[in-house]
Amino acid sequence: MNGKHIELFLVEGVPGGITTAEIAGWTGHVLSGPRADLADILKRDEAQRNGAYLLLGDDDDAVGGVNCYIGRTENFRNRFRDHQAKKEFWDRVVLITAKDDGFNEGHWGYLEARLVDLAKQAARVTLRNDNTPQGRKLSEAQASDMESFLSHLQIILPVLGVSVIRTRTAPQVEPTPSTDSPVFTLTRPHLGVQARAQLFGDEFTILAGSLVVGSWSGTGKAQSTQRAYASYRAQHQKLVADGSIVVEGKVGRLTRDVPFTSPSTAGAVALGRSCNGRIEWVWAGGNYADWENRGLTL
Repeated sequence: MNGKHIELFLVEGVPGGITTAEIAGWTGHVLSGPRADLADILKRDEAQRNGAYLLLGDDDDAVGGVNCYIGRTENFRNRFRDHQAKKEFWDRVVLITAKDDGFNEGHWGYLEARLVDLAKQAARVTLRNDNTPQGRKLSEAQASDMESFLSHLQIILPVLGVSVIRTRTAPQVEPTPSTDSPVFTLTRPHLGVQARAQLFGDEFTILAGSLVVGSWSGTGKAQSTQRAYASYRAQHQKLVADGSIVVEGKVGRLTRDVPFTSPSTAGAVALGRSCNGRIEWVWAGGNYADWENRGLTL
C-alpha cells in the first residue's frame, strides 16, 4: 500500500483551533475551525475562493451525535453572514477549496451533490440540508477529476476528526491490495445473535444484516460496571432510535454497517452484556486476538 503524506498546520499553535490540511501532490486544501474563530477564518485567503463547506454541531439526539449541513458557495463571507443569522446548530466549520482556479461553479456543484450522497450512504450524521442538491453535468474528464479530488477528501477529513463521508467502500486514490480483516462472527443461538464484523482502518464494524439483541438490559453491580453498562445501553438505544437496528421480536437486525471503536464495544452492544471482544469474535483462524497477533514472533 502506498503511504500518504498529509500536512497539518495549527494556525494558532493549539489543538482544536484553526487547522489547515493538505496532501502532497493534491490540488485541494481543507481548513477547519471552531465557530468562535469564524471572523479570523473569513479573513483568510481560502475564504475568498469558490468552494464547498461543512457545518458541524454536536447533538446527543442526532445520528452519531452530530448534525451536519453541506453546502457550496462563490463567496464564503456572504454565505456565512447568512448562516450566522439563520443556523444555530453548528459549532465547527470545514472549508474545502482548491489551490488554483481550475474549478468552476459546475465542479463545486458536482462535489456538493456527491458529498451529500456519500453522507447519506455513510449514515454517520444527521444531515440538516433541507433540499438535495442537483449534481452539475460535467464532461467525463471533469467528473473523473472531481472523483479523484473526492477520494483525497475521504482520506483527509477523518484525519481532522470529520467522518461525515467515511464509508467502508471509500474509493482509493490509487489501486492498492486489500488490507481489510477477515470477517469475524459472534453467535449466541439462545439470544438469537448472529453478528458479522470486519476491521476497516481503526474501526471495528458490525455488518448490515447482522442479528443482535433487541434490547439491552444489563445493569452491573459495581459502580464502574454500572457506568459502562449505561453507556452500552445508550449506544444500543440510539441505534434503535435512528433506525440502524430494527427490532423484530427479541432480536434486532442491523440495517447498515455500524462502526465501533473496539471489538469489545461492538460485542457488548450485540450481546446485551459486557464482552471481551478480542476473545469472543472469531474467524476460521481463531479469535480476534489471534488475528491481531498474526506475524508476531514473541
